[in-house]
Amino acid sequence: MATTSSHFSATSHWYSNESSVSRLIDFGSKWRKQQLFSKNSRRLVKRRLVSVSIKNVSSEPKQTLKDDLLIQEEEEVPRILNPSTPNTSSIASSIKYHAEFTPLFSLERFELPKAYFATAQSVRDALIINWNSTYECYERLNAKQAYYLSMEFLQGRALLNAIGNLELNGAYAEALSKLGHSLENVACQEPDAALGNGGLGRLASCFLDSLATLNYPAWGYGLRYKYGLFKQKITKDGQEEVAEDWLEMGNPWEILRNDVSYPVKFYGKVVSGSDGKRHWIGGEDIKAVAYDVPIPGYKTKTTINLRLWSTKAPSEDLDLYAFNVGDHTKAYEALLNAEKICYVLYPGDDSLEGKILRLKQQYTLCSASLQDIISCFERRSGSDIKWDKFPEKVAVQMNDTHPTLCIPELMRVLIDLKGLSWKEAWNITQRTVAYTNHTVLPEALEKWSVELMQKLLPRHVEIIELIDEELIHTIVSEYGNEDSDLLEKKLKEMRILENVDLPSAFAEVIVKPKLETKTVYNSEEETKTAYDLEEEMELSEELENSEEETKLVYKSEEETTTAYDLEEEMELVDEKDESNSKVTQKKEKIMAEPPPLPPKMVRMANLCVVGGHAVNGVAEIHSEIVKDEVFNAFFKLWPDKFQNKTNGVTPRRWIRFCNPGLSKIITDWTGMDDWVLNTEKLAELRKFSDNEDLQVQWKAAKRSNKMKVISFLKEKTGYSVSPDAMFDIQVKRIHEYKRQLLNILGIVYRYKKMKEMSAAERKTKYVPRVCIFGGKAFATYVQAKRIVKFITDVGATVNHDPEIGDLLKVVFVPDYNVSVAELLIPASELSQHISTAGMEASGTSNMKFAMNGCVLIGTLDGANVEIREEVGEDNFFLFGAKAHEIAGLRKERADGKFVPDPIFEEVKDFVRSGVFGPYSYDELMASLEGNEGFGRADYFLVGKDFTSYIECQEEVDKAYQDQKRWTKMSIMNTAGSYKFSSDRTIREYAREIWNIEPVELP
Repeated sequence: MATTSSHFSATSHWYSNESSVSRLIDFGSKWRKQQLFSKNSRRLVKRRLVSVSIKNVSSEPKQTLKDDLLIQEEEEVPRILNPSTPNTSSIASSIKYHAEFTPLFSLERFELPKAYFATAQSVRDALIINWNSTYECYERLNAKQAYYLSMEFLQGRALLNAIGNLELNGAYAEALSKLGHSLENVACQEPDAALGNGGLGRLASCFLDSLATLNYPAWGYGLRYKYGLFKQKITKDGQEEVAEDWLEMGNPWEILRNDVSYPVKFYGKVVSGSDGKRHWIGGEDIKAVAYDVPIPGYKTKTTINLRLWSTKAPSEDLDLYAFNVGDHTKAYEALLNAEKICYVLYPGDDSLEGKILRLKQQYTLCSASLQDIISCFERRSGSDIKWDKFPEKVAVQMNDTHPTLCIPELMRVLIDLKGLSWKEAWNITQRTVAYTNHTVLPEALEKWSVELMQKLLPRHVEIIELIDEELIHTIVSEYGNEDSDLLEKKLKEMRILENVDLPSAFAEVIVKPKLETKTVYNSEEETKTAYDLEEEMELSEELENSEEETKLVYKSEEETTTAYDLEEEMELVDEKDESNSKVTQKKEKIMAEPPPLPPKMVRMANLCVVGGHAVNGVAEIHSEIVKDEVFNAFFKLWPDKFQNKTNGVTPRRWIRFCNPGLSKIITDWTGMDDWVLNTEKLAELRKFSDNEDLQVQWKAAKRSNKMKVISFLKEKTGYSVSPDAMFDIQVKRIHEYKRQLLNILGIVYRYKKMKEMSAAERKTKYVPRVCIFGGKAFATYVQAKRIVKFITDVGATVNHDPEIGDLLKVVFVPDYNVSVAELLIPASELSQHISTAGMEASGTSNMKFAMNGCVLIGTLDGANVEIREEVGEDNFFLFGAKAHEIAGLRKERADGKFVPDPIFEEVKDFVRSGVFGPYSYDELMASLEGNEGFGRADYFLVGKDFTSYIECQEEVDKAYQDQKRWTKMSIMNTAGSYKFSSDRTIREYAREIWNIEPVELP
């Protein structure tokens, strides 16, 4: 229905006599026939007849609601939903109550923003009852609970998800219709919660949904980012970043817990007390304050919690004297330093200040969450606290390396604050914590400067040093010191502290013979100083043997000079005295400028592996890479630690709610709607995949979704596209390894070939396509931003070419988020998952696309491998090099043996011709050239896979021209996606890592 501008007016006041309510609401298909509110315990009494009028601004007619929404004198009007009457009237009354008595907008208006907040508050009231009962049940039973720590939770909009889980879609839609609005328009007022960016955060949110739905006792912990990552705008210059404004109007789903806050310390120093303990004193102290968000399960009373931390400083930290004398910046400095910790997700870390802020964020998450977890354990234990039972009540899952500081923080609390011994604390920590690895990319296997950590977290560095020493002892015990080269290799690969000398206790572990040949220094690998070398070689001040001394050479990263070369370079003469003099001069010159020592670093991923009891990858191929390459030395030492947990997505949000048309078809053809909870039932669609009636319905549902996207694209980008074209979509974080560049270069090749053909030839050879991109490039990732600019420039040229018309369109959707995904994915027909093999850990959008009947084109990377197995090889378009070939192909390139296909060179030349505008893409194209060097040599193998990609796209065109075949492929993708439910993933985590059991509320 058309959006109306409305007024909400009430002529009298409501009065209430309230008391506590602790009854449980069952929002299942059958409402419990219990009376939540008695007339004596809770009444909201209307003293006079009141009508609610809706004023339409455009036509000005006065609209009065039907009699069932009139509130008669002495009639009971609940402020929250009564479970015995889940009808239009009770819901409308609840919404009206919040519109008047939980006001965030002007009293006289009831326009869409106010309608959204009142509706959300009405739903939240209902959730709180189940939420509180869930919490009380966990407290009473004291069952083991899992705690999921993540820097991201990409929730998406909450209103429709919550209403859907409570099975109240129809009732809320009808109530809002009678109040003058549609549920769809009201829901669109909700901004996406800016608490994440990509797959890491979306996975975490899917996991919370499944945990609640499956009744597992669990909580999530994250940070409450005030401005998110950024809001993406697309201008003529490409991507522009502005602060996200998702909290400016408030967040009706969160509840501030002023009574739940914990101190978090930075800087300071560590001293030994008279009690023999180490004490972390001084420094900067802030407070982490809890904001709670309810996470409802589907068709269950269980409602779990996502606790988000916000940071602030005590009010006394405001320097009132400085403020009053006019030095306002100084006066507010301490408060600002505390608050900015939770301003932005992933602040740029090119500067020292940025690195400090990121490390503060990570420690805040770990410290506040663990203090909260420990407080809960102590409270539930009562007077009988047994710390050795802590791992039997608590499971902590670290989502990637960001929460790594959980390990030293838990050790610090147990040792320094709870008085446990090192051995006791280490045993507890290792049994409690587990680690999920999400990628093999170096930037995700975080390293932090030892110097920076010593400054910011001095006590934690002490603990990490002791953990590293414990690890060294384990390695030495395992491998012995007979083979010094092997031992040195293992220590170098496995130690937590990189480029740090061995502790004094292990100084004699590696015994090497005195050097008789040249000693080479490499700044990336060696840790010895010039002084160490002098001691080792026992150099005397006076040279006795010039031939021996010429063998002392300091090497930079690239030099390859040998001792013999040095002799030639110095032009040694026969006379020994002159030779000695020249060698001495050369030595002095070299010794005066030793190469810089490599920085001392803390390898967070290694700390995760050492400190936890389980390490898992997120797809079968990724988990094998983790074992065989990333952590191979650890796998050989502790093979039982390593597991696979293939990712999944929630079928509630990603089919049931975002694609109701397809959901109805699935229900009709499988016979029941229990596939939402038991996705194995989707496989039953396979036997109907050739059925003409199903195919007709399937295509109609897809076209309906495409029509919604056409309207959306017109509104957001101004481009008009045809519903008869194939919708070809790649939406994900912009990164070179995800190869949006391969996609757009393929489109450029397609466009170039079209321009070389006649109109008749074009129509015969190519099916019409709408190529849609979406995703954010990190603000400081220059190459990714160039790719965004390139995509938009190609679109601006192609979309305005009258010769091409609807045969090809290229659209970049700005500010891609969960809500946009919920529109695009159901409408997709081809989806691109084309990362360089071996570099995508899993992916989750590929699962969402397959669930919604989209055919995938991709490499054998991440979960693509398993998706292809489940949906069938004939229903997946495969191209490109395999993961085990990548290293060899890169070496081939480095050796200068790679010969690019002429069509790849043709495309690069076409781009450089300026056909897509005046912007120079020389640097972007240069990244695909050369044999070595940073930012060159086509590290992600775009050129290598280009020909295979183009050939595969030709197969896509052929398949799409046969619509019966294509529709069958679409059905088979949905049917084969049953494995990729996050419910399956969570059951595996619960059984094999966390050791927790479901707890169903009575």
